[in-house]
Amino acid sequence: MRNFVSKIAAEIPPSGIRKFFDLVLTMDNDKVISLGVGEPDFDTPWNVSKAAITSIEKGMTMYTSNRGLPDLCSALSKDLEKRYNTPYSPNEIIVTTGVSEGFDIAVRAVVNPGDEVIVVDPCFVSYKSEVLMAGGKPVSLPCDAKDQFKVTPDALMEKITPNSKTLIINFPNNPTGGVMGRDDLKAIADIIIDHDLLLISDEVYSELTYEGSHVSAASIDGLWDRTITLNGFSKAYAMTGWRLGYLCAPKEICDAALKIHQYVMMSAPTASQFAAIEALKNAEDSKNEMVAEYRIRRNLFVKGLNDIGLPCHLPKGAFYAFPSIEGTGLSDEEFAERLLTEQQVAVVPGSAFGESGVGHIRTCYAVDRTKLTEAVRRIGVFVESLS
Repeated sequence: MRNFVSKIAAEIPPSGIRKFFDLVLTMDNDKVISLGVGEPDFDTPWNVSKAAITSIEKGMTMYTSNRGLPDLCSALSKDLEKRYNTPYSPNEIIVTTGVSEGFDIAVRAVVNPGDEVIVVDPCFVSYKSEVLMAGGKPVSLPCDAKDQFKVTPDALMEKITPNSKTLIINFPNNPTGGVMGRDDLKAIADIIIDHDLLLISDEVYSELTYEGSHVSAASIDGLWDRTITLNGFSKAYAMTGWRLGYLCAPKEICDAALKIHQYVMMSAPTASQFAAIEALKNAEDSKNEMVAEYRIRRNLFVKGLNDIGLPCHLPKGAFYAFPSIEGTGLSDEEFAERLLTEQQVAVVPGSAFGESGVGHIRTCYAVDRTKLTEAVRRIGVFVESLS
């Protein structure tokens, strides 16, 4: 029998996050403290869940419009302009099955075979693989700890060639917690415009910004008409399992992405869309309470990591800390595997997120303070054992 697996499917690597998550499942879960999976430990606000339940009780369980419920698209349009000064009409928005689907259809809508796609590095594990699946060529754009993991103009210029078409960024960043402020984005905007690049900006952690307010890339002068903005409800409203995100783009690009969405997804989950409307209207206080708690945990956890000898910059967004483990003499893979087996703390090797992540580990502090404190103690015992 011939091999039926496609060349692309055979060659793309498995997710480095899942590898360690699967390892955790083989261990005694009562003893393991998992800092590996990036999702809130809070429940979805009850009024949001109730809105979905009510929609089901009323029999609203059919497909919605491909684009999404008109009321949700209108609510998103108003919210985006008010919160980020990004004026998208309802016809420039697609409600997607999580930001992951939004990212997939965005890439497939704009990337032709052979196009070079510059991707911020470290980055979420799916970015480069999805570029490959679209036939594009991912080009890593290093972001270093010395620059607080931001994109610098010089680093961007080094990666641009005549074949460059698209730049993918993600701020606040997974896995580093790095943030790009207005001045940082302005500093790369002219380069994007001068070289006629399209920007795909994944902003799913926008509401988890701890110093000041999030700045959406599309709000920078000259970028709106060459930016696809991705966002969702998973992180801000503790709704990871609801699988609801959205894509915003100028109409021509949005219409192209909508065609792909029509064929691969039809429409996002209906009950989740009703929940999202309630989240936008009446869950601001719940969201702010969660963000305030994440800020406290961040300060506690990052101080603890630095105190035990793992240098860690202060992440200004998301809920990840990205300490360096180079001083231990172990590779990030070896550090993560031995930490899990010897101290039952699960983290993800930084190399899973790209070449610039080598020598770091990703730790998610969306875990209660008692467990975080114990995790720091165990990591400290492990580090001490290496000396």
